[in-house]
Amino acid sequence: MRKSLGQHFLHRKSVINEIVDFFNPQADDVVVEIGPGLGALTYQLVERVYQLHVVELDKNLADSLRRQSGRYPTLEVHHGDALKTRVDALAAAEKVRLIGNLPYNISTPLLFHLLQQRKSIKDMLFMLQKEVGERLHATPGSKRYGRLTVMLQQSCSTQIVLHVDKDAFSPPPKVDSVVVYLVPYQDPPHPVTDPEAFAKVVRMAFSKRRKTIRNALKPLIQTQQIADLGVDPELRPEQLSVDIYAKLSELL
Repeated sequence: MRKSLGQHFLHRKSVINEIVDFFNPQADDVVVEIGPGLGALTYQLVERVYQLHVVELDKNLADSLRRQSGRYPTLEVHHGDALKTRVDALAAAEKVRLIGNLPYNISTPLLFHLLQQRKSIKDMLFMLQKEVGERLHATPGSKRYGRLTVMLQQSCSTQIVLHVDKDAFSPPPKVDSVVVYLVPYQDPPHPVTDPEAFAKVVRMAFSKRRKTIRNALKPLIQTQQIADLGVDPELRPEQLSVDIYAKLSELL
């Protein structure tokens, strides 16, 4: 186990079974597992799907999994950083399904990275730190509501499917965990014309979350434009709904 990689290996069989049962792998699925570790999920999936790609940063663990690939012709091991991996390139024209016990030290930037590839993703089932999972479901005005919340809720439906305590891992992390199911929208409830403009507005707003939305977005949007949407320009960024952010991005 390497602390620098944030490694905590899931070992509780009942939790592993619940995760795989919910994921419900199918014979024609192309699956990408991020952070397979010792293979707790890998060996439950590999004989049930059309192809399983695993992305592992730890070379020793990747080599160990690669030695098993002779037994499992559907398994392909990629030694590399998930933050630099294009999962949409692993399966050509196929839509991939993603699963994994995400390293908690990179889970937020990794989710942003995967959002950029969502057109090639069918669904995602991830183990996350409980605090991060709660951010995905946060509502405007709450402490957990932030940039990740808005970006995820605009592009995906989200569901917490399982709560997992520390003792399900070896070594136990310092925090509890949740398993979250994400499905990219085909028709988002809060559509945006330009995803890059939306991301820019959200990023700028929450980089200055202590300011009013009028001041936070001053370089991009005029105060009167905000007021014309029926939004009080004196509200703070965490008080605005996903729908309002979508409408603000349209002003660009």
